[in-house]
Amino acid sequence: MSDDFMLDTDDLERRMNGALGNLRTEFASLRTGRASASMLEPVTVEAYGTPTPINQVGTVNVPEPRMVTINVWDKSLVGPVEKAIRESGLGINPQLNGTIIMLPIPELNEERRRELTKVAAQYAESARVAVRNVRRDGMDQIKKAKSDGLGEDDQKFWEGEVQELTDKFIKTVDEMLGTKQDEIMQV
Repeated sequence: MSDDFMLDTDDLERRMNGALGNLRTEFASLRTGRASASMLEPVTVEAYGTPTPINQVGTVNVPEPRMVTINVWDKSLVGPVEKAIRESGLGINPQLNGTIIMLPIPELNEERRRELTKVAAQYAESARVAVRNVRRDGMDQIKKAKSDGLGEDDQKFWEGEVQELTDKFIKTVDEMLGTKQDEIMQV
């Protein structure tokens, strides 16, 4: 029985990659003082009874460095889209022009930049927690296998593999955070 144990490290790595993907999405939503269509990706609008991403109810454009426009396809959704943006926490005040919603991106002041770096740090900590949760699941599988007859050397080997994978992903999260904080603080 003990020789048959194979920890599915591919599954653990896939789940840790999921945490990184989620972190990338959250980082994309943080404004850096420049207009970007990706900053609207996490914003969903209640359309036809279901939460829908903004890019599925209108065309998102960046006509200039400090302006994002959304050309809403259905007039009845202009109000809900505007409301979703106001409530998203992006700190942007939408302006209506018929079915076009204009989002002027204000210059970030020093205080707002510091706030955004703290938010980025919170997102990174959530990703670290997610990676550690995957690590714990892997360690639990190893403990269960040990109680089923896995040898101590094999247990140590698999625990080392899981820890090495965890360290690699935590390091990546830290690097992503450093890059994002530099980007936010850049004037």
